[in-house]
Amino acid sequence: MAENGPGGDFHDAGDPRLNQLDERLRQARRDEAVRQGTVRDESEAGYQLGNRVLAALIGSLVGSALIGWLIDRWFGTAPWGLIVMLFLGIAVAFRQIIRLTSKRPGDPGA
Repeated sequence: MAENGPGGDFHDAGDPRLNQLDERLRQARRDEAVRQGTVRDESEAGYQLGNRVLAALIGSLVGSALIGWLIDRWFGTAPWGLIVMLFLGIAVAFRQIIRLTSKRPGDPGA
């Protein structure tokens, strides 16, 4: 079919409406894949990683400070138990952050 009339060949027509429809279909498929969880959105992955890093930092510091305060309270070693446990909490937090951020995207659990 050489002419671009009714019944013409669609594949080399270059119709902007078809190009727009193809782009909308690609976007809809991408959105559906993200919604079903088969494909991760990169901005969402960065947001989740940031939340995990923040939780590791805050959790380690608060947990170690609480344990240090309890040690000081029970054994009367104030303020050394708190100071030592805070330093240990900082070390644990940095270790967790390094472990979380050094995972490659293809690794399981990343």
